[in-house]
Amino acid sequence: MYAEKLLPHDLEAEEAVVGSVLIDGDCFSRIAAYLKPDDFYRERNQLCFAACEALFQRDEVIDQVTLARELSRSSQLETVGGMAYLSHLISVTPTSAHSEHYANVVARTATMRKLIDAASRISAMGYQDTDDVDATIRQAEDVLFTVRGTDTQRGFVPLRQIYDQYLEDRAAIADPVSENTGPVMSGYTDLDELLGGVQRSDLVILGARPSLGKSTLALNICLNAAKNGSSAGFFSLEMSREQLALRILSSEAEIDSHRLRLGLYTEAEEQRIIDAIGQLSDLPVFIDDTPFQSMIEMRSKSRRLLLEHGLDLLVVDYLQLIQGRSRGGTENRVQEISEISRSLKGMARDLNIALITCSQLSRGVEQRPGHRPMLSDLRDSGSIEQDADVVMFLHRDDVYTSEEEWDQQFPGRPYPKNIADLIVAKHRNGPTGNVQLYFRDNLVRFDSFARVDDF
Repeated sequence: MYAEKLLPHDLEAEEAVVGSVLIDGDCFSRIAAYLKPDDFYRERNQLCFAACEALFQRDEVIDQVTLARELSRSSQLETVGGMAYLSHLISVTPTSAHSEHYANVVARTATMRKLIDAASRISAMGYQDTDDVDATIRQAEDVLFTVRGTDTQRGFVPLRQIYDQYLEDRAAIADPVSENTGPVMSGYTDLDELLGGVQRSDLVILGARPSLGKSTLALNICLNAAKNGSSAGFFSLEMSREQLALRILSSEAEIDSHRLRLGLYTEAEEQRIIDAIGQLSDLPVFIDDTPFQSMIEMRSKSRRLLLEHGLDLLVVDYLQLIQGRSRGGTENRVQEISEISRSLKGMARDLNIALITCSQLSRGVEQRPGHRPMLSDLRDSGSIEQDADVVMFLHRDDVYTSEEEWDQQFPGRPYPKNIADLIVAKHRNGPTGNVQLYFRDNLVRFDSFARVDDF
């Protein structure tokens, strides 16, 4: 008879992780992005780490006293072993300098346990009597994907690194850190005049229906800010960093994005690509394309980026793809979005950065004559409007109305081909208004409307 094997775990590493946080609370931000309470094998260590996470989210100091108070508040202090166990955690931790090493050990053993659980579930699927083998295989693949998905943490990557890889595949330089304290300039003159620049600690919501260009505009603002000396981070929960890098390259080298993607360009254009990559590689732009992220992961990564490279502007694309805590039900999702929007505003204030978050709009826009968005169209929760300092909507008449229909409705008025209205519907500390931009679809770029005559 075979003895039952213990699941993979390392209690010493678990204790050293919590002990490191108690010795130096600042190290929590370095490990929170890839370590969760559920990754701990022993329950008492789970409870301690979860309490540390709660303190971190509230921007409170993490040490033995505050952790004990937090555990007492939830009647868990005695469950973990009281103050004696917290003292034990500190005494067995040689130094907090190796907190990331300990955390990696805990994360690795947690992944192995998840893999064992996945194997068990896949085994159960194999025993099921079913005629649809393909469906069963897809289910098994989904189970394995959840293991890889929870373990994959790509983190922020400098734009330069992405282009270095691009040059290696098809064929970059410094990392300056700016130290600005004023507002971040979007690069669009009319918008900067209306808003006074994107203010630090402000949460800016950029809303639009799908395929209208909100991701493109957010990326353009991110790039313009970097060109003006600001350090910019971009959380892309939808597109890969390679896709984003090619969009930027198309815009900067002024080469049709489709031809660039297929490699169909002339020798002269190839030189423009090389020159553009050299210029873009110098910009302090950092992209994180991890697809499944929670607010605590994003906040932890942003704090680390701020400490290591500086951070003036952060873009999140987009709000509805951020993972919430609860699962299932429309009401739960509304609560999740409310919590996420509050957390985004809190992160902007805590890090003193300008934060632009893209947001989907409800289908009500499609059913309304004129299709112009309004504040009530913000999807999933009214708290988005409440928490935001600025709400902007991107609208393009040429997406909804053909040239023939336009001539019938507005005879004599020129057809607004590629003209976008950026509607500032809410501005907590200033005026609202409308800014016109010109969309160059072949370059995937928005330009100030005043520059249209240049093309």
